[in-house]
Amino acid sequence: MYNVMIVEDSKPILRNIRTHLDTLNLPLQVTATATNGEEALAIIRQEPIHLLLTDIRMPKMDGLSLIEQAKLANPYLKVVLISGYSDFEYTRKALNLQVFDYLLKPVEREALEEVMGRIVEQLDRLISRSLQELQEIVDPECYAELTFGEEFPLYSHMVIILRKQPFSLGMDRWTSETLERSLAEFFRAQPCRVLLTQTSNQYIILANRGALDWYSSMHECLESLRRHLYEEGLDGIIGGQLMSADVDQLPELYYRITSILTTQQRLKHGLVLDTGNPVSMARSETSCMDSLLESTFVHMIQACRKEAFALKLSELMNRWAEENAHWTEIERFVALVVDTFAHLYEERGSGMRLALELRAKQCFEVRTYEDFGRALLEWTAQCFDMLHSQGRKSGELLFEQIDEYVKTNRYASLSISDISMKFHVSPSYISRVIKQVTQRTFVQYYTELRMKEACRLMASQPDMKFKELSELLSFSDQHYFSKVFKEYTGVSPTEYKERLLSTNPE
Repeated sequence: MYNVMIVEDSKPILRNIRTHLDTLNLPLQVTATATNGEEALAIIRQEPIHLLLTDIRMPKMDGLSLIEQAKLANPYLKVVLISGYSDFEYTRKALNLQVFDYLLKPVEREALEEVMGRIVEQLDRLISRSLQELQEIVDPECYAELTFGEEFPLYSHMVIILRKQPFSLGMDRWTSETLERSLAEFFRAQPCRVLLTQTSNQYIILANRGALDWYSSMHECLESLRRHLYEEGLDGIIGGQLMSADVDQLPELYYRITSILTTQQRLKHGLVLDTGNPVSMARSETSCMDSLLESTFVHMIQACRKEAFALKLSELMNRWAEENAHWTEIERFVALVVDTFAHLYEERGSGMRLALELRAKQCFEVRTYEDFGRALLEWTAQCFDMLHSQGRKSGELLFEQIDEYVKTNRYASLSISDISMKFHVSPSYISRVIKQVTQRTFVQYYTELRMKEACRLMASQPDMKFKELSELLSFSDQHYFSKVFKEYTGVSPTEYKERLLSTNPE
């Protein structure tokens, strides 16, 4: 049902229009009347009016001034002008104020019905489109409870995003019902809706612009709202601004405000942002960990330095608390830890990324920052223990398999990439495993195996030529083989063979 307001200083004409509207088979109800523009404007600023029928010539404030001010208070307002033939010039000016249509006095029922029918169709389309836009934003269960008959998009001229401050108490109070009651009290008689969004612990509030009449600015209104919620045990970060009549802006506006909140949110204390005011949005640069510090944590994980990592992490968490760190910095660090551990597990054939992400998420769901610190230290310690255990068992087993495979294929030209593909682990992990067991790099380890085989063949098959031996062991040429052989044994192949012959004469 759409709310209609009639503004006419002639009581007989007002009564006639109202009688006609009551007989129309349309979802319209006359909820307010006024005899001058000032009186009408006061009502529009306080009540949800969807359709305004107004005369042009009125005392105190004429119809054109009323329309101009009413459009500022309610961008969605549909206006129909009531005029006489002598007011045609005024009517032309009113068209520039986006008046929907005009009716001539005396207003006839047929003409009124035709204009009202078109307005109802347009309002229906507007609501339908608004609800479709909300579907992209609102939690599916919450959206399923919305009905087509709800006209709240038509009086929602102020968009506010409310997000729970991390590690604040009162988790059980963060519900749509609790917030609805609290906001109804805060906004007094102004209509508003609170809808849970698809982002955890984040709500979108659609409110009437008239709520600003109690405050000097949007920022003051939002700050008062933050304090009101805080007194009820709801500590949050709030961003909001007025919206235009272009309903297609709602998703874009929502994501813009959300992005700003994410950028500005800090570890301690809620804050408010008038996201439509450039002055209010002047903000300090977001601090973030430097790449050197990030590399330090990554290298400690890769080297399994559990104790050093825990000490460094404790220092970092103390710094976050002292500097009231940006929330994105904390999330980024935890994501870095997840990614580093996951990469090491994946190298060893374990798909642990999803489990790590879920476990990391649980660290953020605790009640206090102190609990978060303990959870983070405990979780990372478990990751190190698992990595160490997995590395010791799987590393030793993997080396046995690699060693057997390389010895079996010692006459082939193997690369670390070939072994990586064979065992489905990364080349860097293979390098670390071989280094851990043999204290040599892969190239040193593989070369030593081939040189031992060369020595064995020279002893068992003394008639084999060096060129044949080089080709058998997959060296690119005889000269390169000789060079490698001398680096390994300290003597050339010829000298080595001569020593064998002198040691074992026929």
